[in-house]
Amino acid sequence: MKLPGNRISQVSPLLLAFFLAACGAGGDDERPLESFTAREIFDRAEFELAENDPEEAASLFGEVERLYPYSELASRALIMQAFSYHRDRDFEQSRASAQRFLDFYPGDQDAAYAQYLLALSYYDQIDEIGRDQGLTFQALQSLRVVIENYPDSEWARSAMLKFDLAFDHLAAKEMEIGRYYLKRDHFMAAINRFRVVVEEFGTTTHSAEALYRLIEAYLSLGLEAEAQTAGAILGHNFQSTEWYQDGFNLLTTRGLAPEAEATGWLRELYRRTVRGEWL
Repeated sequence: MKLPGNRISQVSPLLLAFFLAACGAGGDDERPLESFTAREIFDRAEFELAENDPEEAASLFGEVERLYPYSELASRALIMQAFSYHRDRDFEQSRASAQRFLDFYPGDQDAAYAQYLLALSYYDQIDEIGRDQGLTFQALQSLRVVIENYPDSEWARSAMLKFDLAFDHLAAKEMEIGRYYLKRDHFMAAINRFRVVVEEFGTTTHSAEALYRLIEAYLSLGLEAEAQTAGAILGHNFQSTEWYQDGFNLLTTRGLAPEAEATGWLRELYRRTVRGEWL
């Protein structure tokens, strides 16, 4: 992850040498932290970050804000504290620091990055598909704030990409549950999950399979008109995919064809996606 904007300085070789020498001689360690200037503490925090000690860096950035709350480095130290906590994978603390930055400095040029860090604190905790997806919803909500409130920022594009991935992640969760029910012949429960995918996550990579699984489930229940309609939608939107070919073969072996024969929600979906009738 790159740092906010390009305003955060890099630790110079001379500064590195100074800190290494001071620490080796016990010089800086013997001085109380309050005797350092805001700049010295900030530079020391950057040094610790460069030395791959983000936990210590976060602590030192926090001292800049605590000891010199009205200095010009206070806001920079706070955003860097949020970044350091995130680097340390202490997502709760990172989120707290980012939110505090937004509360104290809403008009700062790093506000977009603070919101982006807050979103990442959720996004980077998204676990494997089988786990609870509450964090995914929170990530989506926070990423949307970046996209809508800071559309011209350098973080908006990255937020959009991550939003799409998180959205796809939710669809994958629904697909996993739907397949689970389908394998156990709980066909209506499976249909409900696949319906969520095609209606609410229609732009994800899972839509084609969801429509194919609907054909399977409806045929298993003897609901041929519904299976045909799912096949018609699949053929219109995803004819070049393997899922359409498999669905077409599944229908034709029953003497059926992909046609809009059903009533209800599938008929409405067909009208919207194939015929473009929204009313």
